Amino acid sequence: MNFKRQLKEGLLTQNPVLVQLLGMCSTMAITTSLSNGLGMGVSVLVILTLSNIFISLLRKIIPDKVRIAAYVVVIAGFVTMVDLLLKAYLQEISESLGVFIPLIVVNCIILARAESFASKNGVLSSAVDGICQGIGYTLVLLVMSVVREFLGSGTFGAGVLNGGEGIRIFPAEYGALMLVLPVGGFLTLGTLIAVVQWAQNRKKEGKK
Repeated sequence: MNFKRQLKEGLLTQNPVLVQLLGMCSTMAITTSLSNGLGMGVSVLVILTLSNIFISLLRKIIPDKVRIAAYVVVIAGFVTMVDLLLKAYLQEISESLGVFIPLIVVNCIILARAESFASKNGVLSSAVDGICQGIGYTLVLLVMSVVREFLGSGTFGAGVLNGGEGIRIFPAEYGALMLVLPVGGFLTLGTLIAVVQWAQNRKKEGKK
């Protein structure tokens, strides 16, 4: 296990959103406020880590022919637990995220890590992989949420700060409404991917 390498992969070189381009639907749909991004990010991080651990424990006894079905059953169990916990203790976030929490069952990020990593590595490495990939996913959601909320609505921390109303930075009528619409997700994500790729390429050129 190489924690430093796994963390670097989760944050940059193999980031599930910026590099692998997985989980695009939820990434662009829910990143309109800080609470949404934080709620979805932490949910995926917890489910991904627990799924990786459980699948790693069972990797030698799951028949190869039914491995994908088995992974989905494991993931679905943890998704159900998280969904029920959100409904019980964080009702506003649960209602705001809506169907995207149950859809984590078929989130390509979790299935991809189960197939490519957890099914081939030990429990500790799989747990670290889930945490690192989950952190990378969460950070992308938070950055997108802050940018879209700030430029689109003129607030910061909606659903989290100031009694849930967020901190008003400028009047809502001056916001770029397009950014809180679906097209805003595409524009924000595309810009973020371009910036990260530019920074990485520049770093590689500097080493030559």
